[in-house]
Amino acid sequence: MRKAVDQIRVDLQTGQECRNSRLFFYPKAARMTNLSKVRLLGCRVDTVRQLYRGMVRPEVLALFEESGLVSFAGHQWHAGRVSRDSGYQYKLQNNDLGFVLLLKNFNVKADVIGAHMKIEVSPHAIQSSPPDVLQEWMDRFAKAALECMEANQCAVHLALDVQGWQPPKDLMDRLLCRARTRRSITGINEIFYDGEAVSYGNGQSFLFGSASGMQLAIYDKTLQAYSIDKLDYWQSVWKTMDNPFAPDDDQNYDAKAPVWRVELRFHHSIVQQFADGSASMDTGAMIDSRTYRDLAPHLDGLFQYGLESFRLCSSKGVFDAFWTLLRQDTKVSVPAVSLAGRTHYKRHYKTSQGFSGKNVDLFIGNFISLVARERVGAKKAFASLRNWECWPVIRDHYAHKGMDERALYKRIKQLLEERVVRWGRAV
Repeated sequence: MRKAVDQIRVDLQTGQECRNSRLFFYPKAARMTNLSKVRLLGCRVDTVRQLYRGMVRPEVLALFEESGLVSFAGHQWHAGRVSRDSGYQYKLQNNDLGFVLLLKNFNVKADVIGAHMKIEVSPHAIQSSPPDVLQEWMDRFAKAALECMEANQCAVHLALDVQGWQPPKDLMDRLLCRARTRRSITGINEIFYDGEAVSYGNGQSFLFGSASGMQLAIYDKTLQAYSIDKLDYWQSVWKTMDNPFAPDDDQNYDAKAPVWRVELRFHHSIVQQFADGSASMDTGAMIDSRTYRDLAPHLDGLFQYGLESFRLCSSKGVFDAFWTLLRQDTKVSVPAVSLAGRTHYKRHYKTSQGFSGKNVDLFIGNFISLVARERVGAKKAFASLRNWECWPVIRDHYAHKGMDERALYKRIKQLLEERVVRWGRAV
């Protein structure tokens, strides 16, 4: 995508350019937009998912012999199994603390070092603890669950809540991005928390991008919070964090008006690309982050990168006034010194061409043989492939060949049918 420019902010009385004004001027179209009624209710970390590698301790696996309350790491947890779609077999949950521990990777034996743990943190736990304290909590749980524990990367969701604005009717046409996945959903009474879709009530939600990459979600947070019985909590947050961008405004939140959320979601593979490709402007050292604590100073940089990757434009090459406001006035509320102005952010892409591309083709051939032998159907086989950590490499390899996910599924289904017909299921 070609580079876009921000609209000019001018003083309402003098007409002179003013950095803090809410009046935006678009010279080419001779159009002005007044956003003085837009109320920014804070930009915060809404989700943290910290991954760990190691071997699952036998005494931890013993906790799941029966479902129910168990004692782990000095706290009470509810133990149970989880669906295979999560990629893990077991779950320890304590909503009072605000942590969910997913354990034992489905694809790796417990006594083999692997990606055996993911810790999901609730918004209230994130807001109540600074990044270093939160990291200490997560590391303590990981050490209690795993031998040879090491942090494996984290995923984050960054959410801006706003009143006095709602998505324009032509949002789908005006929001530019490279993502192949776009969704606009109305009138569905379900929430898919994993990020594939968010929709509820008679409102409307928009989703751009895939769950295994970088996503932008825009939805009515008031309706969503009400549907999961969390509206009281979020109203208390919005009231106590009255306009961090205008501290003197004590009437920022209006309980009678809807709150819309603009949420940027970064999969751990995307965060890893930033860790591998971004460097300090002072020292030239790569940021090389692996934990939420290490990533916290770079959240402003991630948020700005997301607003650049997903662009709401007024016309070709010009940001919408609201997008200019977000780009210039929004800071992620996290108790850490921001390094956004002192870091060059860039994603490092591991190419899937050449030798690694051949490996992908060889793997798919062997994969087809294995799932045929185990009598696994095409849908289940493709779903397990998409849940694998190396899926982004496979997807990008075939995308380079002009094959999207739907076409790849059809290809795998065809190869599986040919394998069964020609050779049978037995090896």
